[in-house]
Amino acid sequence: MFEVLDRQTRLTGNQKKILAAAIIGDALEFFDYFLIGFVLAFLIGPWKLTFGQSAIVLMSSGVGAILGAYIWGWLADKVGRRKVFIGTVLNFSIATGLLYFTPDNGWIYLTVMRFFVGFGVGGLYCVDLPLVQEFMPSSKRGWVGGLVTCVIPLGVGMGAVLGAFMGPTEWRLLFLIGLAPSLLVLLVRLWVPESPWWLVRQGRYEEARKSLAWALQVSPGSLPLPDTTTNPRPATPSFFELFKYPRSLLVSWLGNAGAQTGSYGINLWAPSLFVLLLHVTPQEASKMFILLTVTGFIGRLSFSWLSDAIGRRHAGGLLGFGAGILTIVAGYNYDAMWFGVSAFWLILAATMFFADGGFAIVGPYAAEVWPSHLRTTGMGSAYGFGGIGKIIGPVGLALIVGSGNYLKPDVPLPQIPTAFLYLGCWFLMAGLVYYFIGIETKGKSIDQIDKELLAGAAAR
Repeated sequence: MFEVLDRQTRLTGNQKKILAAAIIGDALEFFDYFLIGFVLAFLIGPWKLTFGQSAIVLMSSGVGAILGAYIWGWLADKVGRRKVFIGTVLNFSIATGLLYFTPDNGWIYLTVMRFFVGFGVGGLYCVDLPLVQEFMPSSKRGWVGGLVTCVIPLGVGMGAVLGAFMGPTEWRLLFLIGLAPSLLVLLVRLWVPESPWWLVRQGRYEEARKSLAWALQVSPGSLPLPDTTTNPRPATPSFFELFKYPRSLLVSWLGNAGAQTGSYGINLWAPSLFVLLLHVTPQEASKMFILLTVTGFIGRLSFSWLSDAIGRRHAGGLLGFGAGILTIVAGYNYDAMWFGVSAFWLILAATMFFADGGFAIVGPYAAEVWPSHLRTTGMGSAYGFGGIGKIIGPVGLALIVGSGNYLKPDVPLPQIPTAFLYLGCWFLMAGLVYYFIGIETKGKSIDQIDKELLAGAAAR
């Protein structure tokens, strides 16, 4: 049955609908997630937050994302992709909307609610990519998977644009707008059926054929049924089974940890650091961040193409080495000016081409290196383990700079180069892992990847 899918050369209208639902979901998801970076730029002065308090607010969503990725990812292998997709959207949309009621000086309330935002975001990211990939032919899986992530910088950019035009006391409106993703649930109900690969694993062959026929826009009777002589694996996946695939574990866990630590450390702190280092207003800092989202978007488009052009391993290595070197250079030029323009700002913009653009590899690849019956469990575990970076990225910078320091423009920051060296080394580690440990999945069908991984596990 899936051989028909892999012979495709062009996507059908229904496959494009699946892709569109995931794209919209990711854009709005990370609009919600990164709103806090722009909101914090408005609050650091009036609330007199220290680096330590600010880091706690920023890291709380990372803690939530770790748990959400594990739990939602496991559920998606157990009860199906579609139900979990809808549940995660409702999770982070409602949690973001409740942030509208944050009281003045309520950084603890902000921290608690951001935990629940992260819980939903971590889950959605681990289910939407596998859902899309399982409806796509092998020849387009890398490009399409990367394309889903391409709009994430645009979601972040939405927050930057809105932050640039918000008044100093209107930051709560940003959270109210975060309710918008709940509308995506309606799109999912209308467009996306259950994954045919998941249905086959459950032994629901006729439903799987109907699902794939819908995607291909053909009659179900024109597709052969899958091989019904092979018993499906148990519906309940086991987390401990992941350890039968050590190479998949290393490349997806460590690759995610390196990329997320560096990227989230930069993304979540950048608006506040622009205010602090460059002596600009929060609105001006938001406008400056728009350039970073643009270069990140261009980077994601480029890496989506590179994943199929040069392969996942080489593209992953490029992401790590490019982002790592530029992050370190940015830190050592935090107070430099080039032709009257901040070098720190310009180098960070170039950094985001690799740091943010590389997530067109990180997410899709973390799903590809696991067999079908463990795909969202494995990806959830990788994203969850990598979610440690959402904590040690922003908190690491705060500790290096001095967590007790208040975020005021007159605070000297001689430790900025050291902090960015710390973040850059995480990127470099990701590059080494992808290049030297990575499993090349370019051009391979899901069935072929499954057979290779299962054979390797059986040989141990």
